[in-house]
Amino acid sequence: MAGPPGGDPAGPPGVGASPAETSAAGPATAAPAPARILVVDDDPTVAEVVAGYLDRAGYRVDRAGDGPAALARAAEYRPDLVVLDLMLPGMDGLEVCRRLRGRGPVPVIMLTARGDEDDRVLGLEVGADDYVTKPFSPRELVLRVESVLRRTRPAPAPRPPSAAGLTADPAARRATKGGVELALTLREFDLLVFFLRNPGRAFAREELMREVWGWDFGDLSTVTVHVRRLRGKVEDDPARPRLIQTVWGVGYRFDPAGREED
Repeated sequence: MAGPPGGDPAGPPGVGASPAETSAAGPATAAPAPARILVVDDDPTVAEVVAGYLDRAGYRVDRAGDGPAALARAAEYRPDLVVLDLMLPGMDGLEVCRRLRGRGPVPVIMLTARGDEDDRVLGLEVGADDYVTKPFSPRELVLRVESVLRRTRPAPAPRPPSAAGLTADPAARRATKGGVELALTLREFDLLVFFLRNPGRAFAREELMREVWGWDFGDLSTVTVHVRRLRGKVEDDPARPRLIQTVWGVGYRFDPAGREED
C-alpha cells in the first residue's frame, strides 16, 4: 500500500524505502519480551527491507524464502506473527496460511502484488488477519504488525496489589495476610483491594462509597461498618488500627507503614 505524500521515497519493488533511507518506526515503547515475527517472501530485497524495519522497531525477526522453509521455521521458533507473501514458489501463501492455522492460532499479515478484491477476500477467508498490497510503505507495515499484535496478544495480567503483608488477587477473589488466607465478604475484599491500590491517600466516606460500592448516594454508615469489619481481619490490634487509619474530619487512609494514628 502506498504511503502518504511526503512519506517513504521510492525503494525496491513492492516496498516504499530501504532501511537506510529513514529511521525505524513502530511501537515507541519496547516491550519487555519482544514479539517474534516470521517474514516470508521469495524476493530477498523485499524480505530484507521488511525485516530491517521490524528489527529496528524492536521485534525479533526470522526469514524464509518459500512455503516449506516458512513452515519449518514456524515449527522451530513459534512466531507471534507471520508476514506472508501470497505469491510464493511451489507452495503459495494461501496454502502456507492454511497449514500454519492448522497447527494453532498465529496472526498472519498477507503481502501480495495482487489488488483484486477476490484475492483479498480469499486471503482473509483462509485466516489472514490483515492484507497489504504491494507496493507498500514499510513503516505502515510495522504499524499494521503492531495493531494486529495488540488485538491478538492477551494483555499481561496485572500483579495482585500487596502491601504490609497483605495481598489481594482480584482474579481469584482471594486475599491473604502473611500468607494466610483471609475470610472476607465480597465488599470487604473490594474495599481491601481499593486501599491496597491507593496507599497513603485519605478518602472521604462518600468517595469510598462511590469507588467501592458504585453508589453516588446512600447510608454512609455502610462504609463505617465495613471498615470496622475489615480492620478486625487485617489489623494486629483492631482496637488500635495502624493500617486502615481514621483521618478525622475526612475519612480513612491506608498506611502500609503501619504507623500509629495521629
